[in-house]
Amino acid sequence: MPILESVYAAGVRALRPALPLLARGEGKLARGIRGRGGVLERMEAWARAHRDPARPLAWFHAPSVGEGHQARAVIQSFRARRPDAQVAYTFFSPSAEAFARTVPADFADYLPLDAAPDVRRALDALRPAVIAFSKYDVWPVLTREAAARGIRLVLLSATLPARAGRLRGPARALLAPAYARLHAVAAISADDAERFARLGVPSERRSVMGDARFDQVWQRARGVDPSSPLLAPFAGFDGITLVAGSTWPEDERHLLPAVAALGGEKRSVRLILVPHEPTDAHLASTERRLDEIGLAHARLSALDAISIPPVVIVDRVGVLGDLYALADVALVGGGFGKAGLHSVLEPAAFGAPVMFGPRHENAREAAELVAAGGAFEVATAADAERILGGLADVYEVRVRAGQRARAYVEAHPGAAERGAAIVERLIG
Repeated sequence: MPILESVYAAGVRALRPALPLLARGEGKLARGIRGRGGVLERMEAWARAHRDPARPLAWFHAPSVGEGHQARAVIQSFRARRPDAQVAYTFFSPSAEAFARTVPADFADYLPLDAAPDVRRALDALRPAVIAFSKYDVWPVLTREAAARGIRLVLLSATLPARAGRLRGPARALLAPAYARLHAVAAISADDAERFARLGVPSERRSVMGDARFDQVWQRARGVDPSSPLLAPFAGFDGITLVAGSTWPEDERHLLPAVAALGGEKRSVRLILVPHEPTDAHLASTERRLDEIGLAHARLSALDAISIPPVVIVDRVGVLGDLYALADVALVGGGFGKAGLHSVLEPAAFGAPVMFGPRHENAREAAELVAAGGAFEVATAADAERILGGLADVYEVRVRAGQRARAYVEAHPGAAERGAAIVERLIG
C-alpha cells in the first residue's frame, strides 16, 4: 500500500471514536455523520431481501446533487440497456438526501465510511460487478478493496481542470494510486482526458464521453408541468421573474441591493430566492437583510397565493430545478464565495439568461455560456443592477440571450448514453 494511502487509512480509523461528538449540531458535517449512521445495516438488510446474485449489480456513486444529476442520467440510460441488472446508488453530502430518492436505483443511501472494515461489509453485501464514480470523487480504500476483488472501476463525466489540487502536492500523492486503479476514465473533454495521464491513467483507459448533465437537465426542462402545485401560484405575473438558485450569503450581498434598486425604479420585478442551504440561521439572516433594504418578502411555506410579495424565499430543498421554469432571468449562486459555482445548465435549459459571480473556474460551462452569449458574469452589486436592468428593460436582448443559453444545452446531448455503454461493457 502506498505510504500516504496508509496514513490516510490510519487517519480514517482514528476518526471513528470522534464521530459521535462531530455528529452534534446542524452543520453539514454533523448531518452527514448522523445520516451515515446505520448505513451498513441498511445495506445488508436490503441485500438479504433483494440482492439477486444471478443479476449483475452496478454501483454508482456521486458526492452531491450536481454530480448526482450526471449519475442519474447515466443510470436511466443504463437501465434501458440492461433491465436485468440491479443498481445501487450512494452519495456523500447530506444535501443529496432528497435528490437520492429521485434516482432510479434499487438501493440508495450514504456512502459508508472509507475504512477497510466498512468497505468490505459494503462490498460483501452489494457484490457489484462495476463501481461507477461521477466527475472526480474516487476513494482510496474503496478503490483498493474493490480492485483486489476484481471489481471493475470507472469514472464518468470525469473532470480534471488544469489547476486542480489533485494534480500537485500531497493530494496527488494520495489520490494517484486510486485513479491508477480505474479501468476506464470517460472524461468531459479531450483536455480533461489528457490530464488524467498525470494521475497514472494510461491512454488506453481514457476516452471522452461528454457531460451527462446536459442530458439530465434537458430531459427535466421538457418534463416540468407549469400547472403543478409548486408553479401554478406564480402564473399570471406581468413582470420580470428572477430566480436566484443555490445562493450563499456572499451571493445575496451582491444580489439583493440590485433587486431593491430595480424595484425602486418602478420596474415590476419578482425575486424567487433559493438558498443552497435553507437553514433557519440562513433564512433569518436573509430576512433581516431584506427588511433593512425595504423589500417585502415571504417564505414559500407560508405563501399567500393571492398576494405574492416581491421576494419569495424558498425554505425547502429539491424544487430548484422546477422553479427555474419561472425564470425570465436566473442568477446561479456560488460565484462570489469559496463554495464554487453551482450548475448553470438548469436555468439555461429553460431558456433563461444566466448571471453569476466572478469565481467560476470550477465550471467550464459557465465560460462557454458567456462566450455563446447566454450568460453574464457580474463582479459587483453595481454590475448586477446594470445587467439585470438591461435584461429586464430590453425584451429583445433578454429573449436572444435566453435562446442562446438553451441552444448551448441542446448542442451537447448523448453523454448519458455513452456512459451507460461504458458501464455495460465493463460488466461484460
